[in-house]
Amino acid sequence: MEKTNSSLEQIQPPTYGNLVTILSIDGGGIRGIIPATILEFLESQLQELDGEDARLADYFDVISGTSTGGLVTAMLSAPDKNNRPLFAAKDIKPFYMDHCPSIFPQHRGFCGTMLAKVIRTLGGPKYDGKYLHWVVGETLGDIRLHETLTNVVIPTFDIKCLQPIIFSSYKLKMNPCMDAKLSDICISTSAAPTYLPAHNFKNQDSKGNVHEFNLIDGGVCANNPTLVAMNEVTRQIIDDNPDFFPMKPLEYGRFLIISLGTGTAKNEEKFDAKMAAKWGLLDWLTHGGCTPLIDVFTQSSGDMVDFHLSTITQALHSEDNYLRIQDDTLMGTDSSVDIATKENLGRLCQIGEKLLKKPVSRVNLENGHFEPLKNGETNEDALKRLAKILSQERRLREMRSPHTNKMAF
Repeated sequence: MEKTNSSLEQIQPPTYGNLVTILSIDGGGIRGIIPATILEFLESQLQELDGEDARLADYFDVISGTSTGGLVTAMLSAPDKNNRPLFAAKDIKPFYMDHCPSIFPQHRGFCGTMLAKVIRTLGGPKYDGKYLHWVVGETLGDIRLHETLTNVVIPTFDIKCLQPIIFSSYKLKMNPCMDAKLSDICISTSAAPTYLPAHNFKNQDSKGNVHEFNLIDGGVCANNPTLVAMNEVTRQIIDDNPDFFPMKPLEYGRFLIISLGTGTAKNEEKFDAKMAAKWGLLDWLTHGGCTPLIDVFTQSSGDMVDFHLSTITQALHSEDNYLRIQDDTLMGTDSSVDIATKENLGRLCQIGEKLLKKPVSRVNLENGHFEPLKNGETNEDALKRLAKILSQERRLREMRSPHTNKMAF
């Protein structure tokens, strides 16, 4: 295919194309480096097809992320002074390498002992969050949700009203109070219980109405936010949003979904019932320096989303339009969400690179295991294939839309 320079205009709505394109990024603290590596490769493939100015936000109708994935979502979709994405995908890994050691400082001496860690956990969150608040504020400034270059969906959870709060570009017309600063949204969705403090802020709409938020990590309700993004799109179709005409609400066979995990511990590293049967609250929160209770919630919710989507795509014969990339072989400190040493961050970069070379795997609906496909396609191969589809879909929409300059194609 002959290379051409892609238009820098915002992606045209799905009504002019054949697909709805969704990018989803799980939560997982410092392990966000793993999907960042994969996103860098995907964007490089799009640049080979459409020119070096191509960015992920130019191809996806929705980018969704929880916790660390929410931060990546904001970085990919927030505009710079030229109304282009603030970060290229290749900039995300260096950002994590530079700032994670200060977000999650590693204590040494007595403060680094197991006893000291337990005392800190019992007396408050493990980290004070001050550096996270500063760096997110410095990076995203006063940019608000309505300014993103494509639609974004970022889950959080309000501990005062005990319900999920979904910050979605699609909800702003009906609920202007949701048009919060991206910095507040990112701090909120990253506020993992026991690790970082809950986030309180108020937001005022143009009519003077004020809404107060009391938020924690979106991972408690949707660590894998793919279904949340799909639900937001489905809601738009039900409400007759012209951007999705003439799609039907359950036409999931037209969805192209790339869902990126941040890795989970290898089976041998997980706890068993004999151990857990003796645990009290303290063990569930801090056993072995980990937080088993949180790990159980986040991993189980993420897997359930994958089970559901694997079933749907198989039923609709659209398996090739759904790619879930996840590594379930992490061991030791590699599976930690907060051990932000230079060595560990470097290993996570290597894990992401190796994951690209691994075969595409899908959940076996009979036994629940993640198994490689028999066709031998690697994650790298699958991303190359999907990059071509994304490029073709964007071109098709620009050809059909009356709102674009077709001379560029």
